Amino acid sequence: MRSVHPIETESYRILRSRVDLSTLPPLTRAVTERVVHASADLDYVTDLVCDEAALVAGHDALRNGRQVVTDVEMVSAGITRRDLLGDVVCRVQDPRSAQLAAQYGITRSAAAVRVALDEVGAGAVWVVGCAPTALFELLILDARPALVVGLPVGFVGAAESKAALRAADIPSLSNVSEKGGSAVAAAALNALLYQEDKS
Repeated sequence: MRSVHPIETESYRILRSRVDLSTLPPLTRAVTERVVHASADLDYVTDLVCDEAALVAGHDALRNGRQVVTDVEMVSAGITRRDLLGDVVCRVQDPRSAQLAAQYGITRSAAAVRVALDEVGAGAVWVVGCAPTALFELLILDARPALVVGLPVGFVGAAESKAALRAADIPSLSNVSEKGGSAVAAAALNALLYQEDKS
């Protein structure tokens, strides 16, 4: 059982005094509240695009020990329930990613997706919080993920990559706007990890 600090309890009390999300499905509510809590940004209430069935698939995959892959180390660092996971895979600093990036003229983040996919195969949970190019790359590969948390940030390609994710036939969580980021993506994954069950 996770120990909750009084500051977090008070933060959730304030959040719930400002917006009532009690009518949302359980995992959608958990993710939305955790993202708002992490960002102090109520815009995420309407900006997030959650699909409860996709979140259930991701939750089940995590509970069944499927690997988690992140686009950058900052996302990996924000994942707090490591006791529920094996090693989190992030290959952006891997020399093979730098070599692939130079060879194919792609970003290192996109190359890291290729390196990680070769390692983890199908059924992983992918968490993209920084690089739209990583999300675009994941979408053109045969990754067959259990869930993609696609919340990259920025003015170049972020909203477009998330729109492409929503248009793809894969379980996903995203948001509509250009906002996002490592802390938000990690918070979304943490919300799934913190849920002991789906009710």
